[in-house]
Amino acid sequence: METYQDILVDRPQDDILLITLNRPDARNALRNNSLLEITETLCAAAADATIRVVVITGSQKVFAAGADIKEMAQLDAIGALIDNRPEYWKAISAFHKPLLAAVNGYALGAGCELAMHVDIVIAGEGAKFGQPEINLGTIPGAGGTQRLIKTVGKPLAMKLVLSGEMIDARTALAAGLVAEVTADEHTLERTLALAGTIAGKSPLAIRLAKEAMLKSFEVGLEAGLNLERKSFSLMAASADRKEGIEAFLEKRKPKFSGR
Repeated sequence: METYQDILVDRPQDDILLITLNRPDARNALRNNSLLEITETLCAAAADATIRVVVITGSQKVFAAGADIKEMAQLDAIGALIDNRPEYWKAISAFHKPLLAAVNGYALGAGCELAMHVDIVIAGEGAKFGQPEINLGTIPGAGGTQRLIKTVGKPLAMKLVLSGEMIDARTALAAGLVAEVTADEHTLERTLALAGTIAGKSPLAIRLAKEAMLKSFEVGLEAGLNLERKSFSLMAASADRKEGIEAFLEKRKPKFSGR
């Protein structure tokens, strides 16, 4: 069994992996080792065909309150330039399976950026989101100026990044930062239930759908539609599509193989 310093890893059901941020004394601040452990766990999950969905969560009081300030304070300009953190963030972003987050409490700075790296965020009523780096005389460094503005739009992104103010879960929902808001005590339960629903779908269709949707942030509409059509056509040759149609016609639950 792998031993971790900053996270806990569990299998709440056979096809779902649960990563729990576990630095309670540091309010789950994301230091380099935290991101390394998350990255290594996701890389192993990507290669494990039995894992179809991954969920990331924190505690009831805090998802992740930011980066580790003590660690940041030790970096000069060259240290920041050659730091491994961008590679860890890139690896999280490149994870091809569905990645969900169950967010309770504070998701600030790097915690908010981690939430923006996942595919679906379920937030508890008491969750708070923000990019308070400006209060430390710096700016977000893991996508907070780029992902946030593409997610919630210019006015709110500018307000959050330039003021350092936080928003609550309902505001985050209205802005498109989270997909759903639930009672704090049910956040993880609801996220795992949604993960279970997604895990029951065709892994191949899920992978191609995720890839096509994420590409829409990088390419124009025509290029995106071309990718969608090619992926749709590719699915026509799959066993999963055949199984899905047959199951529908036979009025039974499909058994997808990812082929």
